Amino acid sequence: MTTEKSSLHARNLHRNPYDFEQLISCVPELKHYVFVNAYETKTINFSLPKAVRLLNQALLLHFYNIKNWDIPEANLCPPIPGRADYIHYIADLLAEQQPKIPTGTSISGLDIGTGANLVYPLLAHRSYGWKMLGTDINKDSLENAQQILDHNPDLLPVIQLKHQSDSHHIFKNIIETGDRFTFSMCNPPFHDSKESAMKGNLRKTKNINKSKGKNPLLNFGGQQSELWCEGGEIAFISKMIEESVQYSSQVLWFTCLVSKKDNLYKLTTLLKKVKALDIKTIDMAQGQKISRMVAWTFIPQKERKTWL
Repeated sequence: MTTEKSSLHARNLHRNPYDFEQLISCVPELKHYVFVNAYETKTINFSLPKAVRLLNQALLLHFYNIKNWDIPEANLCPPIPGRADYIHYIADLLAEQQPKIPTGTSISGLDIGTGANLVYPLLAHRSYGWKMLGTDINKDSLENAQQILDHNPDLLPVIQLKHQSDSHHIFKNIIETGDRFTFSMCNPPFHDSKESAMKGNLRKTKNINKSKGKNPLLNFGGQQSELWCEGGEIAFISKMIEESVQYSSQVLWFTCLVSKKDNLYKLTTLLKKVKALDIKTIDMAQGQKISRMVAWTFIPQKERKTWL
C-alpha cells in the first residue's frame, strides 16, 4: 500500500505518491520512462537524467502551471518535492512575526545560485505570490532561466534575474543601495572538488538502483558551480555569513541549506562571532536525504513586523 510522504512539509503538494496517469497527460513522453517496480508501484528510474527532467516538466506544469520548463542536459535537475520544502519552511519563518503567512509581491526573496532551472523562484511565486530575484555566476544558466520566464510571461514582472560577475562574492554586486529583501535563500555547492561530486553521485546512484555500476551518470546533472567549490559547503556558507554583515540592514532573514550536520557547529559559532541577533536551525527533508536550513538575522525583534 502506498502511503503519504510524511517527512515532507505539511503544505507540500507532493506528499502523496505521484499520479503518473495525470503527469503523463501533461507530458506524454514521460510514459516511456514509467514502469511498475517490485512493490507493484509505478515509478521511474531516477538515475536517468532525462526521466527526471520529464518528471519535473510534468510536476511543474500540473501543480504550478509552469509551461515549457526545460534545462540543458549538463545542468542540475533538482527534485521538486525537496525544493518545495525549503520554500514552505521559509514561509513558516516569516509567519513567526504575524498570525498568518505573508503572501504577495510585498515579500521579496533573493535566490543565490538560481541555476538554469530557476526552481526556487518559480515555486516561491506560485506557492505564495512572492517577488523573486535569482542570481548566478553562470551566464548560460541565466539565459536558460530567462527562456523559462519568456515561456511564462505572467512571471516576467515578478521574477528577475541578475548576473553575479565575481565568483568571490555572494551579495556584493547583487544587493544595491536602497534594495530590501525579506529573505535570501541558497542551496550551496556541497562538494569541494569534481572527484568528490562524482563519488557522491556514485553512492547516490547505487542507493537508487541497488546496483554496482561503476560509471554512473550525474543523475540530477550539475555544472561545476552547482555541485562543488573550493573548500566545499563550509567555505561557501562561511563566506556568505561574513558577507551578510555588510547587508545586515537590507535583508530580514538570511537563509541557507546545510547538507552536512557536522558543519552546523562551526557555522553557528561564526554567526555568533558576527553578532547575528537570532540564529535558527530547522531540520527538513530534501528529496532522498535529510537536510537542514540555517537562518539568521541582524534585525531586532521589534522591527521585524515592519518588513512583512
